[in-house]
Amino acid sequence: MAMKQKIRIGCGAGFSGDRLEPAIVLAEKGELDYLILECLAERTIALAQKRKLQDPTKGYDPLLERRIESLLPLLIQNNIRLITNMGAANPIAGAQKILEIAQKQGLSIKVGAVYGDDVFENVSPETLAIETNEPLSKSGELISANAYLGVEGILSALQADAQIIITGRVADPSLFLAPMIHEFSWTTNDYDLMGKGTVIGHLLECAGHITGGYFADPIKKPVENMDKLGHPFADVFEDGSAIISKVEGTGGVVNLQTAKEQLLYEVINPHEYYTPDVIADFTTVYLKEIGEDQIQVTGGTGKAKPPTYKVSVGYKAFYLGEGEIAYAGASALDRAQLAGEIIEKRLKPQFPELRIDYIGSSAIHRTNFGNTSIPYEIRLRVAGKASNSSDAALIGEEVEALYTNGPAGGGGVRKYVTEVIGIVSILLDRKDIQPKVQLFEC
Repeated sequence: MAMKQKIRIGCGAGFSGDRLEPAIVLAEKGELDYLILECLAERTIALAQKRKLQDPTKGYDPLLERRIESLLPLLIQNNIRLITNMGAANPIAGAQKILEIAQKQGLSIKVGAVYGDDVFENVSPETLAIETNEPLSKSGELISANAYLGVEGILSALQADAQIIITGRVADPSLFLAPMIHEFSWTTNDYDLMGKGTVIGHLLECAGHITGGYFADPIKKPVENMDKLGHPFADVFEDGSAIISKVEGTGGVVNLQTAKEQLLYEVINPHEYYTPDVIADFTTVYLKEIGEDQIQVTGGTGKAKPPTYKVSVGYKAFYLGEGEIAYAGASALDRAQLAGEIIEKRLKPQFPELRIDYIGSSAIHRTNFGNTSIPYEIRLRVAGKASNSSDAALIGEEVEALYTNGPAGGGGVRKYVTEVIGIVSILLDRKDIQPKVQLFEC
């Protein structure tokens, strides 16, 4: 394969529930070589594992069918390779579903499923307790354990000419780094290049973040046409530099501010950003605005990859009981506070961590910053943890009872019981975890 001097990589999704439209625009008008759909967060894969336990043919991303049905014809037509972690807890079933969709559409496709990240059998409650320094009683029933794999499995699938690569848990920047390594013939022990590629992947991975979505503030940081927010692409060069932009005519903005915010997003130590492929140094990155919606990225270095994989462990943490009721008009806050006092007296002995919020007055920051105006309407929210669903349901029931048991004028009650999945992270020796690839073709 002849080495390319430039490739264009687009990011069409930054989380599982992201919009479908931006990826379609990128595939249709972005002149891409690669489209990445990053759809997997820490808790997402644990929830996917629950779905797989209920139905072994499931466990992949719930939006996989809709995304692939709309994208597949464009990918084939424009010769774009797709890399995505929509495989979640079941990348093989996800690959088989993609093949099924291709057959229905009369298209030929080669799909690579990357797996091996599921290390549930390597983790026990005892391991979790040791790693997290928590008593076993707080750990709950384990439901998933997935290692953050790097580029290796994706590279194998690319070398096997897979047009679509669907993975389980792979580190977000690795989804972008793999095609750079493949197309530019980089060696994976050239850690400066791995660092540069990781920087680019990190800038792209949250999709609408860098095009102004999460950045926007109508007063301090206005962004235009957010109703048709475009997602980013990067022209990546063989030296590890890049130019990040978006499709012309889409909403949003790519500028120094959006790029800097994304560069620092979820980065605790910019000198040492750990991934499975490299420990990257973000302090040597240089960003330059070279045109409208164009940011040039240079710099970034790295050092040898860590000897361990990060493993995300999902467990059954607790049941959350919630109840809400609204009060409006004169003395709305006073009536809501009286309702809160009633609920607290009735439930606090059974639910010591009971939380009462007055939404519209002081629910999030727990302060009104000196605002003495009297709110016209308040929504009371009551929430508490329980070990089972029956106990959790009592919270909503007590809120509902306020209809006739006081104070006056309450309405719009809603009550919920949710099983909450907790997530903790541990480290395992990477020698004990091997990425695997299975190919499917039609």
